[in-house]
Amino acid sequence: MYKIHVTHLAYDFKTLRNLMAKASPSRSGDYLAGVAAVNNLERVAAQWVLADVPLKQFLNEALVPYELDEVTRLIIDEHDSAAFTTISHMTVGDFRNWLLSEQATTDVLSAIAPGLTPEMVAAVSKIMRIQDLILVAKKCRVITRFRNTIGLENHFSTRLQPNHPTDNPAGVAASLLDGLLYGCGDAVIGINPASDNLEATLRLLHMLNDVIERYQIPTQSCVLAHITTTLKAIEQGAPVDLVFQSIAGTQKANNSFGINLNLLQEARLAALELGRGTLGNNCMYFETGQGSALSANAHEGLDQQTCEVRAYAVARKFKPLLVNTVVGFIGPEYLYDGKQIIRAGLEDHFCGKLMGLPMGCDVCYTNHAEVDQDDMDMLLTQFAVAGGTFIMGVPGADDVMLNYQSTSFHDALYVRQLLGLRPAPEFEQWLQQHRIFNAANQLQQQPDVPALFKPSLQQLSEYGDEQP
Repeated sequence: MYKIHVTHLAYDFKTLRNLMAKASPSRSGDYLAGVAAVNNLERVAAQWVLADVPLKQFLNEALVPYELDEVTRLIIDEHDSAAFTTISHMTVGDFRNWLLSEQATTDVLSAIAPGLTPEMVAAVSKIMRIQDLILVAKKCRVITRFRNTIGLENHFSTRLQPNHPTDNPAGVAASLLDGLLYGCGDAVIGINPASDNLEATLRLLHMLNDVIERYQIPTQSCVLAHITTTLKAIEQGAPVDLVFQSIAGTQKANNSFGINLNLLQEARLAALELGRGTLGNNCMYFETGQGSALSANAHEGLDQQTCEVRAYAVARKFKPLLVNTVVGFIGPEYLYDGKQIIRAGLEDHFCGKLMGLPMGCDVCYTNHAEVDQDDMDMLLTQFAVAGGTFIMGVPGADDVMLNYQSTSFHDALYVRQLLGLRPAPEFEQWLQQHRIFNAANQLQQQPDVPALFKPSLQQLSEYGDEQP
């Protein structure tokens, strides 16, 4: 069905799933899975064929069988045919050209988002160059709210990530206050616990809540424990703002994470019942990453980028405050070098924003990948130019608990200064009120620690230094 002749060679792509995989830009994970194009000629041939595939075909040919996969059922059952009408006559190539045209305004892109399936979005990304991904993503605007407003035009947010290898409250507090003094934390103050232990999770939740309440910070907290641990914390009356979970694009991969759609819905409803949001009720936080399904041997024959975008259909279902691709975290087996990580990060952002998600990016890499900080500076800058919603703020860009390289508090300052971007408006007002930022949204010239924070470390030590 999907055939083409190139000079003396004939290419026959048996299924849409096979065609999508062959058309995907080169990355190590697809070679590991045995689904990648054998060379650039086959890749270009597949992209050529893919450009002529009608968008309607993705509604008729499921890449993972409907009866075997609840993610597929979610995608098909909740497809908005009315929103799809505007582009229903297009091929993948037509869709690309239209996205780049002046007709595809921010309002129009928002209107069609519910009519886009992840497979359509993944397909068009495969025939786009980096500047295309940046231009279209820049036109997408997704705004969410909990205690502040995330995603407004000309704003750029950060997750303050004060991880500690033993969840020591004083160590967490030191990083937390350091990040606040650099203007980080408007997206969320989020801790990856060293253990999924309920007691440790409760201790961190109470500590973060105390900080936010004591200093009246217009932001939200999250302890990135497994969703079942967070549910137990809610049952014990813990002050849970955002419910976190890593998600993937197939039912099998989500099962490997110990989750399903019903569990995600249960957790969202439990968080909504707490009523802790003051401006809105976007109370979920999801993380994704290309290669997660393959690492669980649950990719169902899909290329890793298509599998990743299917995870965005899962995220969209639950109206999250934040979604971010942890793009280089899994390792070089899936994204080998800086070139592959940069491309993947911009693909993920484009696809997520086009589907209506508030996309951030953990601009990161592991120490055994063929990548360095110059590569990450390129992705950071391009992501910000593309209208990215938020990045991570890690002390020194070196996460001492997760043992990977990410972005620092200074990186957020660089982006905001370079592009004239501002924190979430409510958080910005708080920063200026407490003389952390001046009226021009720059750090105060004389970095005298505001009186607000002087007793903080001693006060937070009341949570104890016991290990989880």
